[in-house]
Amino acid sequence: MPVDRFSVTMNPELGAAVREAAQRAGMSVSGWLAAAAAAKVRNALLGAALDAWDAEDGPLTDEELDAAREELGLPRRRPREQVA
Repeated sequence: MPVDRFSVTMNPELGAAVREAAQRAGMSVSGWLAAAAAAKVRNALLGAALDAWDAEDGPLTDEELDAAREELGLPRRRPREQVA
């Protein structure tokens, strides 16, 4: 499989946390960072898709969001508290 190599610099505390997280996941640091980068890219693409949806069709209604949560088995959101 072809790979794209990077050199990554981060502060020592973050580096240690990454190494520990990779070890807990049973992954190499490289594999863990690749998975984290892929998740970040997916989230960015989802955000762009939702922005395009909002621009074309308007924002999702509370009812649509509640239906999506129910379909995904997520807890219902709590009503926002009134700020005085």
